[in-house]
Amino acid sequence: MAAVEVAGLTKVFRSRKESVRALDGLDLAIPEGTVLGLLGPNGSGKTTTVRILATLLDADEGSARVLGHNVAREPDIVRSLIGLSGQFSAVDENLTGRENLWMFGRLYGLPSAQARDRAAELLEVFDLSEAAERTTKDYSGGMKRRLDLAGALVAQPRVLFLDEPTTGLDPKSRIELWEVIRRRVREGVTLLLTTQYLEEADILADNIAVIDQGRVIAEGTADSLKASVGGERIEVVVHEADQVGVAASVLRRHCEDDVGIEERHRRLTVASSGGASVLVSIIRDLDAEGVGIDDIGLRRPTLDDVFLTLTGHAAERAEATDTRRGAA
Repeated sequence: MAAVEVAGLTKVFRSRKESVRALDGLDLAIPEGTVLGLLGPNGSGKTTTVRILATLLDADEGSARVLGHNVAREPDIVRSLIGLSGQFSAVDENLTGRENLWMFGRLYGLPSAQARDRAAELLEVFDLSEAAERTTKDYSGGMKRRLDLAGALVAQPRVLFLDEPTTGLDPKSRIELWEVIRRRVREGVTLLLTTQYLEEADILADNIAVIDQGRVIAEGTADSLKASVGGERIEVVVHEADQVGVAASVLRRHCEDDVGIEERHRRLTVASSGGASVLVSIIRDLDAEGVGIDDIGLRRPTLDDVFLTLTGHAAERAEATDTRRGAA
């Protein structure tokens, strides 16, 4: 059963000067109890998709369902089933951590005592108990994000939307938040995760959908998407620029494909299907030819390679869309 179903979703933001088509017939399906990583550059439609699914924005065309309920026609039911953590923390910095979670509980309609108990439980789960009585303006960025995610879980939602939840966090805080997310998924929560950190999608997502210009351009597991852009490649960085030609000859001796050469960085790249044994032979021959090596390795495709191949640019690029339009 699909917990989230999106069919032909279209959204256009209009102003007097221009119209921006944020979604252009988007189709998605997320099986219950799984994680879908939604990848795309700024302006591709990720946040717009989340806002429509969370009943914060109306679509122009198409349909969206959460656990069988139509988002446009049954918004109150959908809101009772979902949790949302947006790109920016929604906590009130003038309240303590405990007060914030109690407030979220009351907003979800929980009785005061139940909201208080749920706040205590989540503070423990998110390792915030010691900071529970501090105002959140004194929290670190990672603590605020954990509290924000805790707030999204107050009503124990069956479906969770996380819109770039770890943006701006240091590596340690990101890893800690990943573990919290994993625990929720193990408990059966269905998750839609938007992110520009490809490592994050690789680690957390069961399936990945890459969107660009408001439509899905590729979908599958991380491994299947990586396989779609080609196999292994050998990369060599030589020590001296005048050794690039000799190194290229050695690579051609062992690999059939053309050798890519970046003269400026003294880097050579070639596709290879021989694995580590070919790499060892190349190292031996380069040494015999007197070629100094700064770096050499057998590289397998990454989600960065997938993203670059599909969209023509890297995942983490400069802001290119006016976020006031909601099309990020």
